[in-house]
Amino acid sequence: MLSTIADYQRISKDMVRSLSITAKKPDVSRETTYYLANIGKVTTVDDFLKDYRLFSYAMKAYGLSDMTYAKAFMRKVLTEGTSSSTSFANKLSDPRYKDFANAFNFASLGSKATQTSAAQNGTATLYVQQTMEQDAGDQNEGVRLALYFTRKASSITNSYQILADKALTQVVQTALGLSPTISSADIDKQASMLSKMITFSDFQDPAKVSRFAQRFAAMWDASQASNDISNGTSNNPALILIGQAASTGMDSDMLTKLQNLRFGR
Repeated sequence: MLSTIADYQRISKDMVRSLSITAKKPDVSRETTYYLANIGKVTTVDDFLKDYRLFSYAMKAYGLSDMTYAKAFMRKVLTEGTSSSTSFANKLSDPRYKDFANAFNFASLGSKATQTSAAQNGTATLYVQQTMEQDAGDQNEGVRLALYFTRKASSITNSYQILADKALTQVVQTALGLSPTISSADIDKQASMLSKMITFSDFQDPAKVSRFAQRFAAMWDASQASNDISNGTSNNPALILIGQAASTGMDSDMLTKLQNLRFGR
């Protein structure tokens, strides 16, 4: 029905194949080979931070590429670990830092922190997934968001986990037809509202997760088409119809299609 849905389904219907294609790309293969051959040799936080190639690979794997420069910040994340409720990573609202500190657990494991499966193959797998999603996003940001949501969905158990993640927030707000302006509301009120609209146990069901992602994709394309029409940049008759439905009220056919993509159906 809509391009984002088609692209999302093309990639997600055979995720193993999609990841394999990405892993075999020369640059990805080269960096992964280097990472796996050398990460186990790292025995201290400082050694990790000094090897830019290893550190930047790991940061990208956990979606933290934009913080690769912040070595003092990341040193604090790594040295304090996550065992204490007052540790730096545990105080940060973004769960990616806690995930990173758990994967490279220097605080608890010391020189053996890089010997774990999470630090080695686990991180390499995440790197390939991040790269695949990034490549998809270069063509269509909606596809990247849908793939990211699909990957993270099973770990979501409450509203606050969604609200702490900008990408997840965007997906959920779009799929549920909520205006981004609600993000300015009190965080507890936002959480309460989402809890009434989502049954979090459904995120453990891959079929329901896929349906939610497809609903997001449909709403995403409708929103993008509406924006293009408002800016006078769309000449595509199909997109014009979709955009008009989104901005002036869905026609019955479009509404039926979107309703059929409702979460849990």
